[in-house]
Amino acid sequence: MRTRFLIIRFLLAWLGCFSLASLMHSQFVLAGLAGQGIQVALTDRLQMSLSDWWGLLPTYGLIIAIGLLLAFSIAGWLSRRFSINAVFLYPLAGFVALLCIHLAMQPIMDITLIAGARGALGLLTQAATGLAGGWIFAKFRNQRQA
Repeated sequence: MRTRFLIIRFLLAWLGCFSLASLMHSQFVLAGLAGQGIQVALTDRLQMSLSDWWGLLPTYGLIIAIGLLLAFSIAGWLSRRFSINAVFLYPLAGFVALLCIHLAMQPIMDITLIAGARGALGLLTQAATGLAGGWIFAKFRNQRQA
């Protein structure tokens, strides 16, 4: 039962993180188009966001899942070993995981695959989605313990 709850918690955290990351990517790209004077209708924004979510799922979604799995595993170990409050540790671990993912992609692939992360604000926003995923993971952990 505990393992199943852990898996569900992880999947919820990953889904929240990936969905936010995909949405932020789409909106940063659309903001770039709007900055060039291109009008994008609300229906087109929604369609692009959904298409990006589905299109990024097998690649970016998997990369985020691996990053969060590693980060949350280390955070869990640190929390147990040093009695660090998980409410702070898991969001920090998610933030660092997403930041590392993006910082590692550039030198490895010589390209920033997520266009929404090419600027400093976009990179910070992508990392913040990891913070949100970590918060979700920690929040459901606390609800289970209560």
